[in-house]
Amino acid sequence: MIKYCSILVLLVFTLTGNAQGFGPGAETQNPVQWEASVEKSETASYTLKLNASIEPEWHVYSQFTDPGGSLPLELEFLEAGEAYTLEGPTEESETTTAYSDIFEVDETFFSETAQLTQKIKAEETTEYVKLILKYQVCKEVCINEEKYIVFDLSTEKGQVFQDFNEFQAYGKVQEKVEEIEPVKEVVKQEEKQDLWTIFFVAFASGFLALLTPCVFPMIPMTVSFFTKQSKSLATGRRNAILYGVFIVVIYVLLGSIVTGIFGADALNALSTNVWFNLVFFILLVVFAISFFGAFEIMLPNSWANAVDRKADRGGIVGIFFMALALAIVSFSCTGPIVGTLLVQAASEGGIAPVLGMLGFSLAIAIPFALFALFPGLMNSLPKSGGWLNSVKVVLGFLELALAFKFLSNADLVLQAHILEREVFLAIWIAIFGAMAFYLFGKIRLSHDSPLPHISSGRLILGLFVLSFTLYLIPGLWGAPLKLISGFPPPLNYSESPYGVGYSKGSVAGLTEGELPEEAELGPYQLVTFTDYDAGMAYAKAENKPVLLDFTGKACVNCRKMEERVWGEPQILGKLQNDVVLISLFVDLKEELPEAEQYVSEVTGKRIQTVGNKWSDFQIEKYQINAQPYYVLLDHNDNELNTPVGYTPDVDEFEAWLEEGISKFND
Repeated sequence: MIKYCSILVLLVFTLTGNAQGFGPGAETQNPVQWEASVEKSETASYTLKLNASIEPEWHVYSQFTDPGGSLPLELEFLEAGEAYTLEGPTEESETTTAYSDIFEVDETFFSETAQLTQKIKAEETTEYVKLILKYQVCKEVCINEEKYIVFDLSTEKGQVFQDFNEFQAYGKVQEKVEEIEPVKEVVKQEEKQDLWTIFFVAFASGFLALLTPCVFPMIPMTVSFFTKQSKSLATGRRNAILYGVFIVVIYVLLGSIVTGIFGADALNALSTNVWFNLVFFILLVVFAISFFGAFEIMLPNSWANAVDRKADRGGIVGIFFMALALAIVSFSCTGPIVGTLLVQAASEGGIAPVLGMLGFSLAIAIPFALFALFPGLMNSLPKSGGWLNSVKVVLGFLELALAFKFLSNADLVLQAHILEREVFLAIWIAIFGAMAFYLFGKIRLSHDSPLPHISSGRLILGLFVLSFTLYLIPGLWGAPLKLISGFPPPLNYSESPYGVGYSKGSVAGLTEGELPEEAELGPYQLVTFTDYDAGMAYAKAENKPVLLDFTGKACVNCRKMEERVWGEPQILGKLQNDVVLISLFVDLKEELPEAEQYVSEVTGKRIQTVGNKWSDFQIEKYQINAQPYYVLLDHNDNELNTPVGYTPDVDEFEAWLEEGISKFND
C-alpha cells in the first residue's frame, strides 16, 4: 500500500521583528483552546466531548499518528476501570494525513478544529471523570501541552484546568499531590488504515485468489452447470447470481465472526504485542511455503463431502451449500489469502474484518454472476494451465515479504535490534529479486510446468518487480524509500543511521570512548550535553560559550535545522570548535525520581518527566514554550545576543552565531 506523500507548509513565526527570532519580550504561546461537555444518553451511560479551536496554520497531532513522527495525542483517564469503564476507543473528528519528509512517516493531524468523543459507563456513585490530555501542536515551532479536564456527571458540564493543583482539588478532598499515584488508562492506538484502502486491497486480493488453480477452473464449470441444469436461461442466470451472493454472504459472515469473537478493537490493541506479531510471522511464512508447493493447507475431506450432500438438495438451500462447497474446496488456495487479510484487517479493529471480507468475496463472486448473465464472455477466458500455479507462487513471495513486517514489529517493540532497517531491506531485496527471476523463468519450482517462453504480461510484471527491487537497494545506504514508508523500520533503527559506510570517527579530536563525562554524540557526531549543569561546567573548563538548544525528539523544525543548517560546513565548524552544545529535549518521557517531581509555580502543570523539567525551565527562564529555540550564553548564564527560534537561512544563523561568539571573546 503506497502512502501518499505531501509536505507540511510552515509559515514564518514572528514575535520581535526578527523574521525567525524570539526576543526577550516574547510570551508563551497557547494556539489551542479546549472546551469540555457531557451528554447523558441513558442510565449510567455518558458521552464525554472535547472540542478544540486551533489557530490557523497550527496542527494538533492525532492519537493515531505514526509514533515515529510528531508526538501522538494521549488521553489519560484517571480511575478508569474503577469508578467507570470506557466504552470503546476515543473517537476523533476529521483529520488530515500527510507525509513528513523529515520523519519519513505519514503524520495524522487536526487543523482549525478537533473533536474527541469518549463513551463511558459509570457507577451510580460516580460524580465526575478526570482526564489528563497530552498533545503536541506545531506550526513553525512545536509546543508540548498538557491540559487537565473534569467532566462533572451530575451537572453534565465540563471544565478545563490549566493548574494541576486546582484540578486535583476538584471534588472531594484528596491526599497531597505528591503522594497521589493516579490509575491510568492511556488510550493509544496505532494509525488506522483508511477503510476504503482495506476494502480495495481486499478486493485486489480476491481477484488474485480468483486466478489460482483452485478457483479459476470453477468459473466455466459452475456457470455451465447452472445454465444447463436450470429449466430456463433466466432461471439459470438467477441461480448463478444467487450463487455469487451466497459467496459474499459466507465470507462476510466469516469476517463478522472474527469481529464478534475478538471484539471490534481487541486485535488492534494487540498490534504492538510481541507474541501477536511473532505468531502471525510464523503463520504467514507457513502460508508462503504452502503457496510455493511444499504442502497444501486443506480442510477435512469430511467437511467437503457433507456440504456436497447438502448441495444436492437443490433450490436456494442447495445453491447456498454449493457456494459453501466452493469456499471449502478452494481453501488450499484462498485460505492463506483470507488468513492474511483477516490478520491485517483485524489488527486495524472496528469493522475492518467485515469490510475486508466484503471486498475479497465481491472480487470472487462478481465473475460468476457476470459470466452467468453473458455466457459468451467465457470464450474470452484464458485456458487453465501452468500460469495458474505461477499466480500461487507469486502470492507466496508476497506473503513472505509481508511476514517480515510482523517480525519487524516485534523487534521494534522489544528494541532487540535484530531486524534493523538494513537487514529488513536486504531480505526484501532477496524476496522480490527472486520473484523477478521466477517471473523471467530463471527459477522453477518442482510443480511448475515447462516454460519454453514467457508471455508479454509476465514480462511486464517481471520488469515491474525488478524495478521495485532496484528501487529498494539505495535504502541500504540511507535512502528514505518513501514509496514503502511505514513498512521497513525507521531510519534511526539502523546499523548506520547516517548511511552505510558513514564513519563514526572523531569530532574535534574526540571519539565516543573519549567523550567528556555526561556527554554524548549528537547530530553529525557533535559532542552534546543533555544536562544543563553538566554542560555549563564543561563550558567553563573549556572556556567556550554555550549554545543552549531547546529541542524535541518529535520536533519537525528542530530536525530541519539540524539537517539543513547545522550540516553546512560554515555552521558545523563553529558547532564543533567554538561552542559547547547543550540540547535540552522537552518531550523526553523518562520519569524523574519521585523526590524531584513537583508542580510548576510558573505554569501550574505537574512536572513528572525529564522533558517536563526542561520545558518548565525554558518557560521560567525565557518565557517561551516553543521549539526550536536557541540561546548563546556566557559562563554566568547571561545571554550574549538575542535568542532565535527556527532560522532556516544559513547565512542568518551563521551571522547570529558569529555575533554571540565574538561578544564572548571580547
